This record gives sequence, C-alpha cells and structure tokens, in this order.
Amino acid sequence: MKIYKTSEIKNIALLGSKGSGKTTLAESMVYECGGIKRRGTIEAGNTVSDYFPVEKEYGYSVFSTVISAEFNGKKLNFIDCPGADDFVGNAYTALGVSDLGLILIDSNYGVEVGTQNIFRTTAQLKKPVVFGLNQMDGEKADYDNVVEQLRETFGPRVVQIQYPLECGPNFHSMIDVLLMKKYEWKAEGGVPTISDIPEDQMEKAKELNQILVEAAAENDEGLMDKYFEQGVLSEDELREGIRKGLVDRSIYPVVVLSAAKDMGVRRIMEFLGNVCPFVDEMPAPLNTAGAPVPPDSKGPLSLFFFKTSVEPHIGEVSYFKVMSGTLNAGADLDNVSRGGKERLAQIFSVQGSLRTPVETMEAGDIGAAVKLKDVRTGNTLDEKGCDWQFDFIKYPAPKYIRAIKPVTESDSEKLMTILTRMHEEDPTWVVEQSKELKQTLVKGQGEFHLRTLKWRIENNEKLPVEFIDTKIPYRETITKAARADYRHKKQSGGSGQFGEVHLIIEPYTEGMPEPESYKFGNQEYKLNVRDKQEIPLEWGGKLVVYNCIVGGAIDARFIPAIVKGLMDRMEQGPLTGSYARDVRVMIYDGKMHPVDSNEISFRLAGRNAFSEAFRNANPKILEPVYDVEVLTPADTMGDVMSDLQGRRGIIMGMESENGIEKLNAKVPLKEMASYSTSLSSITGGRSSFTMNFSSYELVPGDVQEKLLKDYAATQTEE
Repeated sequence: MKIYKTSEIKNIALLGSKGSGKTTLAESMVYECGGIKRRGTIEAGNTVSDYFPVEKEYGYSVFSTVISAEFNGKKLNFIDCPGADDFVGNAYTALGVSDLGLILIDSNYGVEVGTQNIFRTTAQLKKPVVFGLNQMDGEKADYDNVVEQLRETFGPRVVQIQYPLECGPNFHSMIDVLLMKKYEWKAEGGVPTISDIPEDQMEKAKELNQILVEAAAENDEGLMDKYFEQGVLSEDELREGIRKGLVDRSIYPVVVLSAAKDMGVRRIMEFLGNVCPFVDEMPAPLNTAGAPVPPDSKGPLSLFFFKTSVEPHIGEVSYFKVMSGTLNAGADLDNVSRGGKERLAQIFSVQGSLRTPVETMEAGDIGAAVKLKDVRTGNTLDEKGCDWQFDFIKYPAPKYIRAIKPVTESDSEKLMTILTRMHEEDPTWVVEQSKELKQTLVKGQGEFHLRTLKWRIENNEKLPVEFIDTKIPYRETITKAARADYRHKKQSGGSGQFGEVHLIIEPYTEGMPEPESYKFGNQEYKLNVRDKQEIPLEWGGKLVVYNCIVGGAIDARFIPAIVKGLMDRMEQGPLTGSYARDVRVMIYDGKMHPVDSNEISFRLAGRNAFSEAFRNANPKILEPVYDVEVLTPADTMGDVMSDLQGRRGIIMGMESENGIEKLNAKVPLKEMASYSTSLSSITGGRSSFTMNFSSYELVPGDVQEKLLKDYAATQTEE
C-alpha cells in the first residue's frame, strides 16, 4: 500500500437507521476498490464489516468497523456504524474521528426517528453531511417523497445531486446533475454506462443543476461574483463551492443508490473522493487545553485511540487516528493519558477483519495496532516532548440498567475484570459497583445492547452470568418532628457498656430558623444550642446535628460517637434500608456512667434513639423520578402516551419537531426498567428516547406500603 499524504485522505462515517444498508454499502465499496473479489451478504454472515461471532449470531451490526478503501489515488477511511439505537455510541465515536457523515436512508421508509437522532449528533459535532437514498430498488421506494421529507425536516440546504429515472424494482439508471450525465447499470450493477442526458429529462436536469450551482456559489464570494457575471460555473468551481458548503454545513447533498445491486456505489465513491473535504480542509480539532491541533504531517507525532476490540484469534486491537505528525512502524511513544511508554512494532491499514501492514501513516490517517501494553480507548500517545491529549468523544447517557452476577459466586472477581475490559471496547457499556444497592450494575442504551454484552461474556469468555432486577435507590425522610430516647446497657463481667441519648428530630430544609423549643404531648423542651454540624450527604441532602447538652449530662467526647450512630441509620434507613436524607437532630439530654460509658455505647444509643424517633416522625419514602423525552412517529403517539401513563408517568408536554412527535414526561425510575423493550415493541423500533434524573418525589401510599412489607419480609428471612 502506498503512503498517502494528508491531502489525499478522507475519513467518512457511514450512518443511518437500522436496515438502511450501511453494511451492504461498505461491502460494495470494498468490492469496487478491489479489496475483495466477491461481495458477501448479511444473510450469509460473510461481510467484511460484520465479522464478530455475536454479529453473525444476531444478524445485525454491533460494533463500528473501520474500512480503508484506495480509490482513484485517494484513501477513503470509512467507519461503518451500527444502525440500532442501542449501539448509538458507535456513531459518536466514528463522527469524533471522521470529517463527514454519509447518512443512509431507506427509500422505502424515508426520514425516520433514527435519521433525526443521527443528524442531531452531526450538528452537535459540526460535521458535514451527505444523504444517500439507498434501496432505490425497493418495492415502496419513493424518491420524490423522501426528498420532500428531507426538505421539511432539514430545510432548504438539502440539494439534489442525482435523481433516479425510475424507482422500485426497475431502478437501474439515474441523472447526475453535477456532471450532467446519465448513469445506467446492467442487472449485476458495478461499472455504469455513462451517456448524455435524454432530451425528455434535460429541462428537469438543468433546473436542478441551476439550484445546485446557486447553492454552491453562496459559499464563496469569488464564485458568487463569477456566477453573477457569467451565469455558470465550471465543474471544478462547482465542486469547490459544494466542498466549502459541506464544511460550514450550508449544503446537504443528496445522492441515490442501491447498495445491494451495486448501483451508484462507484459514483458515490467518486463524489466523496472528488467533492467532499479532505482531512486538512476541516477545522482543526482542539486538544484538552483548548488549542487547535492541525493535521500537519511535519508536526509533533500524536495519536488518539478511539476504539479497542478483542478480536477472534488475535486478541486486543487498538484503533487510532494520527492527529499530527508522521507515524512509522516501530515508533516509541509516551502514553500521556496513563503514563508509561508504548512501542508500535507494527501498524496496519484496516478493512474490517483484514489488516494490511504498512510502514508509514501521515496526519489524518486511521489505522490499528495489536497487543499494545497498556492503551485504552480515549488515550493519547505522543512523541517525547509533546503532551497533547484529546477527549472530544462525548457518549450518550445510559438508559437501560440491569444488575448482573455470575452464576457461580466465586467468579465475581473474574466477571469484574471482563466487564472492565468490555467497557474499554464500548464505553457506552457502563459498569458500576453500587455500594448503596449492593449490586454490580451494567448500564447501556437498551435491552439488545446489554443482551449482546451477556452473549459475549457467556460465549466468548465461557462465564455463565444472569441478569437480576435492579434495586431502586429509594430515599427515606420524615415529615414532622418527633422525640425519642434510648438507653444502651450491657453487663458481661468486668467493664460493661452504658450510654443513654435523648434527641429530637425534624425535617430539614435550607434556611430554616435555628431550633429553640418543641412541644410533645404536654411537655415543652427548650433547647440551648452549644454546637452545630452540617453534614452534606454524598447521596444528596443533609444531616444537621445540634449539640444541646447542658450540665454535662453527656461528655463532649462522646458526641462524635453519637453522630456516627446517626450516620449508621442515615446510610441504612429504618424503613427499607435505603439512604435517608434531609433530617436535623437535636441531642438535648442523656446519661453516662463514669466507668462503663464508651464510644460504642453512645454510638448504639444514638443509632437506636434515631431509629425510634424516625418511625414516629411520619416517615416517607422518596423515589427517583426522571425526565423522559420520546421521539416517535405521529401514528404511534397515542400508544406511547398510554404506555407512559400506565407507568405512573405525568405528561409534561407534546410538540412536533420536523414531522416527528416529541413527548415529554416525568416517570419514576421503578417504572422504566423495561421501557426500552416496550417502546421498541409498541412502535416497531421506530422511536427513541432519552432519560435524565430530575428529582426525588414521594411515592404514593400504596407503593410505600408494599415497599415496607417487602423489606420486612427480607428482614424476617435474614
């Protein structure tokens, strides 16, 4: 393989909804550039992209795949991304290191929720976009309707480059209004016959060409002046105008194809190679210090590792982008993210599972290395004297959580090692060992996402595991003041244990007045505050403790032990064992023994006095409530709304956004456990949602009663 200069390299993310044909397109692209002699299919499980066992098992893409294509003297690095919403993290990764997103649309269905989600991501990352209308040979393909949907959804910046002469099973020709030529294919696709535009299409082609010329001229003042003077632009000038429009996202070209029949694929590769921006024509990425790092092959050598995978028969493969400088095989670099040094003994250009050793890669190129010592996804490797780091890939928040455990308890440590490694492969698999819930949690984008994780652990690692219900992080609090006292006394020969604590508790709110007096029954308790402690709780809220002891009833040295006892119960609330929050405690009296009193005695006395007072203070359980936003087609809106209301959701608002309905609701976390699966079932996989923590709210009375009974039953069993 030749050494490609930075000005000859383009990095392109293949994006689109599930079933839009990205893997099939990638296969045809590799075939067109001579990388393979025969095109594989998803059904046969022999494509260049989907080569992992789990992908062959399920029949859909799970991981992004890097595919390098040498075409017309240029190197096009494609990253084929899974279309399912469960694996959306791959799109974030791919766009982070790419210079353009080719968004495929199934012409049978048009603009889908997934299309809008992907486009929104490209907008956040300010990446150019080309729309590819795929499956033009589909039974329900409707080019004009899809273009109209694109314009309604994404505005007038959508500009046609090509249009088909016929949609559906008879699709085999198109008009290219950039080159003003007709392209026609035989039944087997591949290399087209190029001819002049037929007379009956000339008027339409000229009209669309004029729109394209005007859109291109708008992006360059010089081109605009020339267009006004001459009324036309040359082919090269037109390409230059489109390229500039792509960079600043003022133009979204539309091309057509049938990837399965290899019709239009070669022309798309020509368009991407000739018109779309090269690496050095895009705005320079920023390092963590906020400084731009241009892709200069003569600059300091810096590599960003954006993907790690454990591949069959090979082991760990680390994928990188050369951010700056020129990389030679055998380079010794510093891992500025983790410390230590790494030698890249071999570097590879990649076509899915095929890796070709190369000696050199210049800035902007994408490659891979195998069996590195200590490199993780997101790490930066620099040459000596350079300390750049990059962290421009931001992943979506998880929206599906399950607790996981090995079938054999003794395998717990082994499971954590595997989960940690798998998180490095896919950072959207988030692993948490919850001290609060006493569970190992795995979080992802949906049920399929986590089911894939389980499949890989059981089939690749041979470790049987099971998902169990995730406990809900409830909170306990009180709603009125209460008083209690408790004496801890224990004699067992020799020194005994003695401690007595009297206290008052009440709900805490910010800015409330200092305590002075309380009345319980016919007795009034006047307090004299000597000391105050505000303890912010790591799980939210506060514990505020007042020392109101007078006359030395309890020595000051025992107050910290009493506070520890209070914290014991704040960490394991009296009602359900959940964290308690927002309580203030006034320790106003007690007794001690000159010999038998010690710290453990007062810790136990404080803990038990607090528990009794808590139960008498009209305690309530709080549950986490999330803001949920659902994007769904209009015809499923009623079903989605009914389902949310059945989950105790409160609908906060509805609106239309570019032809898609957006529904906002507040829903208890308890009710969201299976939502990813249900939403997919209700809408046929055409919807998506996001969820973010909102607040803790009181649970309804019937729910609290059930929680108390369930907790009491577990305590009895123990």
